[in-house]
Order: sequence, then structure tokens, then C-alpha cells
Amino acid sequence: MASGLVLNDELSKLFNQLWDADLNRFGPGRDYAISLQGKADFVPQGINKAPDHASQTLFLWVNEGRLQSTKTFAAFISLLDNYETSTGVAEKVTLEEEIENNRFLDAILETEVMKLAHQYLVRKNLSKPNQRDFKAQLYGIWFQLYTRDGRQGPDSCGFEHVFVGETRRGRDILGFHNWVQFYLQEKRGNIDYKGYVARQRKSRPDEDDQVLNLQFSWKGLVKPVGSTFLGVSPEFEFALFTIVFLQSREKVTRVLVHIEEYELQLVVYRHGCHIGSAYPILVSSNNEDLH
Repeated sequence: MASGLVLNDELSKLFNQLWDADLNRFGPGRDYAISLQGKADFVPQGINKAPDHASQTLFLWVNEGRLQSTKTFAAFISLLDNYETSTGVAEKVTLEEEIENNRFLDAILETEVMKLAHQYLVRKNLSKPNQRDFKAQLYGIWFQLYTRDGRQGPDSCGFEHVFVGETRRGRDILGFHNWVQFYLQEKRGNIDYKGYVARQRKSRPDEDDQVLNLQFSWKGLVKPVGSTFLGVSPEFEFALFTIVFLQSREKVTRVLVHIEEYELQLVVYRHGCHIGSAYPILVSSNNEDLH
């Protein structure tokens, strides 16, 4: 098992229910296609150049009509331009941005994925049964600003770090674990995909895999290893990471789960009462030789 972790059967069962309930999920070959190309070289954190083993973009195409017409995706995309990505620069949340945050939470709370997640958390006495209370809890976990590299006041939040991405002092890319943000930034020419990063038990991933470890440059910096779900809805990621976050008071929580055909390590960093970081690591999938 990965890193000595034991498979969490209870969360595996729950997360498979969420996977099956994720009707907004995009399917590989149906709603998008990727091109993995070459294997990325090992490079250290903080480097600003890396060999390019991918002459093409990662995403060959994405069904943009579906992105724009699916309520939760559309509400999610509206949040991606609300942040100053450099840590150490204080964030200011405008009234319009607060409205957008609430609109997004309202949209995901209507989905079966978040309803199942809420029911589970209520059973575990980790959330209150009233949906308004649950929404306020989600807002605090994901959108409440805190100081990450603060010399000028609160400069970060869980949503910004995980889904938008941040840079630190012109040296490092922090967070940035979302496929929609990756696609949109790549489409605008802001991202250069460098290649896939090999997994523990298989040298090459599959282009139908819905979890990927990858290397890329953004804002003149290189992310040596980034990991992301592909195709899943924002509500699915919110549900998974919120559940892992609320079940532990540890600074760093790692759980091993089996979702669909994937064995994953879910990693969540705590920043006080808020999410500091959250991402999946693909360990293996069922179509591999696991020996």
C-alpha cells in the first residue's frame, strides 16, 4: 500500500457513491481529449526552466458548450479571475466576488454529490443538518481569507490555492490542482505543458485516466509535479476534500482510497480552520500490473 497507508474502506465506499452521483463529470473521449506526449524530466522546486517533452498542449479539445451550460462549472469559472495570484499581496474581496462565491456554493449544494456529502458529515457530527449552516461552513473552509506569506495582510484562501493556483516570491508555483483552470490557462497561452510525471507502479499513464501527475510552466515558473483530477465536477472535488479535511485535525492528512478503477492518495493540508492545500495522487489503476 502507498506510503504505509491502509485502504480506507468507509471513505472508498462513500467516494464511489459520489463518483456515481457526479452527473456533471466530463468523460474522456466524449467531452474532452488529452495528449500525454513525453515523460517529464525530474526538476527541483524553484527552477524557472525545464526541458519540454510535449510539443502540443495537454488538452486537444474540451466541450466548451457543456462547460458554459452546466450550472456548477459556469459558476466555478466565474471565480477564477477573482484573485491576486502572488502570495504576500493582500486580497480584497469585492461585493461582486462575494456574490459569485455564494452563487457557486448555492449551485453545488443543489447537486446530489454535495447532498450525499452533507448527509455523511451530519451522520458523523461534523456538520449541522441545516443547509444554511453547511453553506457557511463551506464558505469558511474554502473562501475565508488567511495569511500564507503575509506581509500586507490576508493573501490566500483554500479555493485560490487549490483551484486557481498561486506564486510565491517569483520562485514557486503553489497549488493549482484543477483541470478547468489548467485548460483555460493553456488555451490563453499562459501554460506550457512539459509532459507527464511517471507514477509509482506504472511508467506511462493512460489518456483515459481521470487523475494525472504532470509538469508545466506558468507565469515564468515551473511546477515540477502537479496532480489533478481530470473531467470531474467542482462539486466532486469540494465534497472529497471537505470530507477529508473535516475528519482530521492533523496538519497534513493522507487517506488511501479506491475510487472507480483508481487507487488514490488524497492529501489535505490544514491552515487553521481552513484548507491550506488539497490534491489527489494516483497510485495505480485496475488495468495495470499491480505486482
